[in-house]
Amino acid sequence: MTSVGTLNRPTLPEAIDAWKRMLAERGLSSELLWIFEENLCVEKTPQSPGGFHPGFQTRFTPVPDDALDIAFDDFCESGTRIVFYRLGNSRNRSVCILLGDAWFDRRGEGDGYIRRDEWRMSFHLGPKTEIEEVTDMGRWLRRIIRERPLHDLDFCMALAAIAEIKMHGRVLAPYERFAETIVGKLRRIFAHAE
Repeated sequence: MTSVGTLNRPTLPEAIDAWKRMLAERGLSSELLWIFEENLCVEKTPQSPGGFHPGFQTRFTPVPDDALDIAFDDFCESGTRIVFYRLGNSRNRSVCILLGDAWFDRRGEGDGYIRRDEWRMSFHLGPKTEIEEVTDMGRWLRRIIRERPLHDLDFCMALAAIAEIKMHGRVLAPYERFAETIVGKLRRIFAHAE
């Protein structure tokens, strides 16, 4: 494992340039659409029992303009391996998601990952197929969130974490989220009591 002090990470624009070149060299779109956990729409595949396939949506949980910068910075600070992961095509764009975890240190070419160990980054080009953009609220609400096999996509950043970083400067611990919820409810109760 590479220590955090010896990493020579690129800036986000440098990493994106490398990603776009890699995509273009393989005939894939270098116009990027970035999504996050709340944008994933994993549904069961009727053709194979127990199978799942990912779709995405940006209508119900739009991605803030600075979300990718914040996620990249947070993953860089943790020293974890960062993965630029392409889910597929949608309207002549590559639908991408940023992943980060030591889980990916074991993943290599056999798993579809192109490694850049000097950056502690990997790139997953994904299939050349179209990925569906879900625009039906009902389908999105019925998406599979739990009770599905662990997948690489489970290591993405959530927009809720992005909001916490913007507000608090870091991702909150579970007990802090609970306390924040309780304080908010108490404020509403006391506001009505006056």
